[in-house]
Amino acid sequence: MTSATATERGSAGAPARVRAWARRLDSPVASYYLILSLTAALVAFGLIMVLSASAIVSLDRTSSAYTIFTTQAVYAGIGAVALLIASRVRVAGWKRLALPVLFAGIALQLLVFSPLGSDFQGNRNWVALGPVTIQPSETIKVGLVLAGGAILAKKRRHLRSFGHVLVPYLVPLVAFAVGSVILGGDLGTVIVLGATVAGVLFAAGIPLRWFAIAGIPFVGMAVAFVITSPNRLGRFDVWLGRDVDPFGAARQPIHGRYALADGGLLGLGLGQSREKWGLLSEPHNDFIFAIIGEELGLPGTIAILLLFAGLAMACYRLVSRSDDFFVRVATAGIMTWIVVQALVNIGAVIGLLPVIGVPLPLVSSGGSSLITTMGALGILLSFARHEPGCAEALSARPSSLRRSMAVVSGAVRRRSGS
Repeated sequence: MTSATATERGSAGAPARVRAWARRLDSPVASYYLILSLTAALVAFGLIMVLSASAIVSLDRTSSAYTIFTTQAVYAGIGAVALLIASRVRVAGWKRLALPVLFAGIALQLLVFSPLGSDFQGNRNWVALGPVTIQPSETIKVGLVLAGGAILAKKRRHLRSFGHVLVPYLVPLVAFAVGSVILGGDLGTVIVLGATVAGVLFAAGIPLRWFAIAGIPFVGMAVAFVITSPNRLGRFDVWLGRDVDPFGAARQPIHGRYALADGGLLGLGLGQSREKWGLLSEPHNDFIFAIIGEELGLPGTIAILLLFAGLAMACYRLVSRSDDFFVRVATAGIMTWIVVQALVNIGAVIGLLPVIGVPLPLVSSGGSSLITTMGALGILLSFARHEPGCAEALSARPSSLRRSMAVVSGAVRRRSGS
């Protein structure tokens, strides 16, 4: 075979492979398996990096290098159960559960102002229930997405009227839910909640000029948050380059960038981070992306970005293929929540944004965020199961497996009989 002939066959085979992949992506189960596989990949990646990034901190606190990782693995198991249960609830069920989930989140958030509430780094956004500490604002994210989808779906024909958008979704539901988080002082969560609501409204087709009107008070609130808090003002000064004290507020972002610089192109190797040895605070939580860059280099950081980009594309595919208005709006809200939170976290690590303390979804250590995010992705799997033809295709696959096992067991019996 000549080289020219081989080249011709190779060039002819490439379009065939592209067409084969296109057919797979056009399958009714593509959204389901894309969301499931990307979620599993991010959680597995996160567990590996939590084990690596937390080993020194865990050893110092508990005399065991595996305590934080073991706890995170338990949270991942709980999250997997939440994902499985959520994926089995029908779309109609999520419509009915929308307001109860939001009200439950608000009720839990109000507990932070009771004796059960606790402070962390100046934010009162946690509830201590015995040995377990939860962050109720994570439940509010799910509630706002589902409630937005359910309410706006019922008002679909009237969404050009500002009054129908304002009441009852924005006022009182969003205002009360976000306001309860504002009182706790958690600016990072407030920004993610604002972006999530914006994603819900955008997917519902709200006129763009209303976003500009709503953005002015939201930006004003964020500025007030910064200038009234010495802690947040200090972080903002660090971001602007006014404070470069490596032993003060600038220590964490400086050492985060040191970690990325040390990793360089190919990284130091898994488990070989230097910054996690007491130099970089929160290496397994808010700044785990810096440890990823230090140990796995540019390929590791790009892998994380590609996984989140793939998850966003899978969500967009689900939005574009669904004919249910509620599903489209709720999916867009969950997609916005996860992507914006990831961008805020990564932006803070690389210095593009000020540090405001939000975890990297599915990757950072933390139970409330991991379990809630996996539950939300389970909701997306529920939506994907109800794409035209998906449920039928999924139900047919186990029967094919049973037929295959029957053939194998029959062959074994014939062989043993002979």
